[in-house]
Amino acid sequence: MEIKAKKISVNKNFSPCPVSDEDEIYRNGIFEFNITKMIEYIQKNSADIMLEAVAVKDLCKEFSSIDEAHVDKVDVSQPVIMAEIAPGRYNLIDGNHRIEKARRMGLVSLMAHKMDVERHMKFLTDKKAYVTYIEYWNSKL
Repeated sequence: MEIKAKKISVNKNFSPCPVSDEDEIYRNGIFEFNITKMIEYIQKNSADIMLEAVAVKDLCKEFSSIDEAHVDKVDVSQPVIMAEIAPGRYNLIDGNHRIEKARRMGLVSLMAHKMDVERHMKFLTDKKAYVTYIEYWNSKL
């Protein structure tokens, strides 16, 4: 299946997603996404966000760290969040502990909210990272 993706232009009026002290942030190099605000957005716009089952075995097994006490507390019925990081390619950005618990429970799949590039970019917390992200995206086309 061919992925039809388009180039993205930098929005000069882009405003980085604000961060409060208690917000959960996903960091990947210079790219930081406000997960707390993303979850609030998903809750308000759930009908517009792709929700589908994803295979647990296909999701990354390497994490920077797993808090064993937290694994026991997570609810695997809550969808994880995946972001389109290149045309048609989604990476897990929220739910590492749920994935780990699902593995340990022997679950085959979990539900995932899949955020396309134009939706999840709104949650970048830095303008330079936003511009760099667009350059990265466009280089993949």
